Amino acid sequence: MPLVCILEGVSQDTPNADARYTAFAEGLQQLGWTPGRNLRIEVRYGAGDEAAIRKYAAEFVALAPDVLVAGGGAVLEVVLKVTHTIPIVFVIVPDPVGSGFVESLSQPGANATGFMMFEYNLCGKWLELLKEIAPSVTHAAVLRDAGTAAGIGQFAVIQSVAPSVGIDVSPIDLRGPAQIERIIATFAQRPNGAIILTAGVTGAANVNLIIAAAARYKLPAIYIQRPFVAAGGLISYGPNFPDQYRRAAEYVSRILKVEKPADLPVQAPNKYELAINLKTAKALGISVPADLLARADEVFE
Repeated sequence: MPLVCILEGVSQDTPNADARYTAFAEGLQQLGWTPGRNLRIEVRYGAGDEAAIRKYAAEFVALAPDVLVAGGGAVLEVVLKVTHTIPIVFVIVPDPVGSGFVESLSQPGANATGFMMFEYNLCGKWLELLKEIAPSVTHAAVLRDAGTAAGIGQFAVIQSVAPSVGIDVSPIDLRGPAQIERIIATFAQRPNGAIILTAGVTGAANVNLIIAAAARYKLPAIYIQRPFVAAGGLISYGPNFPDQYRRAAEYVSRILKVEKPADLPVQAPNKYELAINLKTAKALGISVPADLLARADEVFE
């Protein structure tokens, strides 16, 4: 049977991790691929640990899978360093061209193609939405993976929008759970602060900790995906991750039927979703504007 290996940068307990795999498996089944019958699937979770991601990537390459699915930019960067021949389908990767992962969106050019997470202009919207839901905010901590092109690019867009909404922004480079807890506690000592969690493997792998800290220190926070709001975050704006995994199943199927990644264009999200958690807003003393609620794709109460 063909072998498909899936390497995720996040933890298995990250909100939405199971939904991503379920969507991927459902997409494969709709295309005639059933795990255990005519397809084998192996899954590993890097949990935001670069060493673990490298270890799993090497293990997967040794298995010589027919397709390797890379979940996130940090994973894609690692697997591209260890194989130039195994077909790769990547998912939720910001700026694959600017990061040097593909030559262009229309013609990826090598052994990798897939689905980009968003265009960078989306990041400016996070700051605007944060000011809209919490007008008293005057400064925001931008949590990011600084060692990646995506971490740098996201902050650059947020910084360019900051003067127009009257919010000072400071980049916070994420490293691990203990450091994240400390920086949020320190940042919360100033009044009228807020958090922006940018897209990145370290933040996503520790999002449960970040959501809990934001609640503990009464900090409004915006995230990239709806499940983070379902888990207790205040507000999110971004693509539907399970939908991207469902669409990735089609690319995996086409590659299993002998198409090449270089011939499959990189695709952008179909839409972006806005989600709001009213219970969290109430706990923070925030009265969500009616017009913002009306624009939300999902409201958690």
